[in-house]
Amino acid sequence: MRKSLIRWGIIGCGDVTEIKSGPALQKARGSTLVAVMRRNGAKAADFARRHGVGKWYDDAANLVADPEVDAIYVATPPAQHEFYALMACGAGKPCYVEKPMARSAVEAGRMVQAFRDRKLPLFVAFYRRALPRFVKAKEIIEGGELGAIASASYTYRDSQMARRANPVPWRLDAEQAGGGLFVDMGCHALDLLDFFLGPLNDVAGKADSKARQFDVEDFVELTFTAAGGITGKALFDFASDQQEDRFVLRGDRGMIEFSCGTEGPLLVQTSGRPPEAVNVETVPHVQQPLIQTVVDVLLGDSAPPAWISTGAVGLRTQQVMDQALVRFYGGRKDGFWKKNRNE
Repeated sequence: MRKSLIRWGIIGCGDVTEIKSGPALQKARGSTLVAVMRRNGAKAADFARRHGVGKWYDDAANLVADPEVDAIYVATPPAQHEFYALMACGAGKPCYVEKPMARSAVEAGRMVQAFRDRKLPLFVAFYRRALPRFVKAKEIIEGGELGAIASASYTYRDSQMARRANPVPWRLDAEQAGGGLFVDMGCHALDLLDFFLGPLNDVAGKADSKARQFDVEDFVELTFTAAGGITGKALFDFASDQQEDRFVLRGDRGMIEFSCGTEGPLLVQTSGRPPEAVNVETVPHVQQPLIQTVVDVLLGDSAPPAWISTGAVGLRTQQVMDQALVRFYGGRKDGFWKKNRNE
C-alpha cells in the first residue's frame, strides 16, 4: 500500500530547523515531524517540547533505526553530512540534506553513488529553487521577454569576515564547513545560476584570504559558461567595506536584476522601457515549498520535477565551488582542511 504520510526525523536540530525547515516539515501536506536528534540531549528535548515533536534522541543511530521514521533530514554542519546521510542510506531511508551538500565534491560524490546503488532518493536543501520569487525570475528568463540570454553575473560584498570572531564559528572552520562563507552562503547563488541556466561549464576561479582574519577564504571570483553560449562571472567578497547582493542576467532584448539573500522585487528592463519592479509573495517558512515537492515525490503523488535539487544537482554545485577553491587549499580531497592557509 502506498504511504499517505511521510514521517520525518531530524538529525541536528539547530538554528536552521527553528523557522526555515522544522515547521515546514510539520506544515507540508502529507508530512509530519516525529523525532529529532541532537548530541546534547537537553537541547534535543527542548526543541521537541517547543515544536510539539513526540520523540527526541541524543544518538543518531537510534533515530535512524526508529521504525516510525520514514525519511531523514540531516541538518548538521557539513562535516557530518556524509556520515549521517550514509547512515540513512544503510537503513534504506530517503534523505534530505542541508546545503552545502558536503565539504567537498569527493564527499558529495560518495553520497550520490551510495544512494544511487540503493535506488534511494537523495535531496539537497537548495530551497530557493522553489521560492516564488526565484520561480518567477526563471519564468521571465525562460519566457523570451529578455530575448536570448547572453550573460549572467552575481556579486556579493559585505564585511562579515573582516571582523575577528572568538571562538571561531563553525562556518569559518574548514574542517566543519568545507571552507568559509563562500561555501556556506555562496552555494545558494551558484545553485541558482544552475537553476536558471543549467549546469555551469568551463569553471575557472581563484580564492584568497584578503583580511587574513581566518584560515579560510574570504574572497572568491570565478568565470563560467552555460548552454547556448552564455558567459558568466561571480564574485564573493566577505571582507569588503561595501554592501552588495545582486544577480544580473542580460538578454538581447532586456535584463533582469535581483538579490539572492534579501527579499525584494525583481527589476525587469526591456528595450526602450524604464525598469519595472515585479513583486512576488514571500513565505514564512522558506523551505516549505521545496519540502512539499520532496514529500509529493516520496509519496508518489508526482514525478520528480526537472528542477528539483537532487544529490546529483547538489554535486554539481559542490564541483563548481571546488574549482574555485582547489588552489587555495592545495587540493579538495579528504583532509584538505588540515593545512593552515595563513601560516
